[in-house]
Amino acid sequence: MIIVQLLPELNEGGVERGVIELSRELVKNGFKSIVISHGGKLVPQLEADGAWHVKLDVCSKNIFTASWRIFQLYKQIKSLKPDILHVRSRVPAWMVFFANQSLHVPIVSTVHGFNSVSGYSAIMTKANHVICVSNAIKTYIQKHYHTPQAKITVIPRGVDLAKFNPQNLNHAFMSNFKHQFNLEGKWVIATVGRITQLKDLETFIEAIAILKKDFPNVMGLAVGGVRSDKQKYFETLKNLVSALHVKEHICFCGSTENVAEVYALSDVIVSSSKKPESFGRSVAEAIALGTPVVATNHGGVLDIIQEGVHGYFTHIGDAQNLAENIIKAKALDFDGYTYISENFSLKQMVKKTITVYKGVQ
Repeated sequence: MIIVQLLPELNEGGVERGVIELSRELVKNGFKSIVISHGGKLVPQLEADGAWHVKLDVCSKNIFTASWRIFQLYKQIKSLKPDILHVRSRVPAWMVFFANQSLHVPIVSTVHGFNSVSGYSAIMTKANHVICVSNAIKTYIQKHYHTPQAKITVIPRGVDLAKFNPQNLNHAFMSNFKHQFNLEGKWVIATVGRITQLKDLETFIEAIAILKKDFPNVMGLAVGGVRSDKQKYFETLKNLVSALHVKEHICFCGSTENVAEVYALSDVIVSSSKKPESFGRSVAEAIALGTPVVATNHGGVLDIIQEGVHGYFTHIGDAQNLAENIIKAKALDFDGYTYISENFSLKQMVKKTITVYKGVQ
């Protein structure tokens, strides 16, 4: 079976990582995996795992070039002869919609987020079958687009349990990371992900400022890259750090591929997003490594965290409540690896996705 996944780019992000991991596992299972995107830093990894990459601009929203790009996509689909087209984002989904008119290749979509309700977003529900990454997403699209129950399968993003395994950690990296950011003897509270307004890092910083009064050894880590269009926002965060006098307690660490090690060396992970996370992959990954999580009480994380077992839920934008729940989470001890392997593993995700593919042929 030939599977073609389409997404705008192959750079940093949860959707991109999910595509890379699914592609690798499809190859292992004997499928031919092809990804069409505008390219990015993850292409070498994709190809090293045995998949093909086709570079095509399925990213731009420029309507003046749309016809030409759709024609190019049509030629690629016709040449590749896929059994399934799996669209991961709205622009590629629209391009596939038009390019596939005469080819009639079955289409599967994955709804990764709570996109604005519009005709533009509705394209993600027009596929032959729709995968939702959480029950929250399923409820959302059924409410706004009346998508039939029989057309939807909930498949949580799978955690790669080879990578997020307490037995497979890079301890040399962890030691160097602790030394680099002066974390020895510190109570480490981390938030992992790209620096954006939606992550509500203001509340995270304010919570660290509250905690430092009683826990002078607290250290808050913001681990994630800063895109060029987020530099002004990043400056406001640094100004907030200065205003709250927490320069010695907050560290912007930049991005790293060793996120498993960051979760493992942290005492608590925070996910304080203003907007509901469609799934909350970082939450599941942290739990797999036995690290408790405090997350805002909405979205896909409601499927993952068992409150009082793996962490706690906090109110959106409430730094005091976040700080209180971080203190409570500190005392939790659990076998997260077994829990995630039984409920949110990559193996389960792949198996369920293949079942969907076979069902629409």
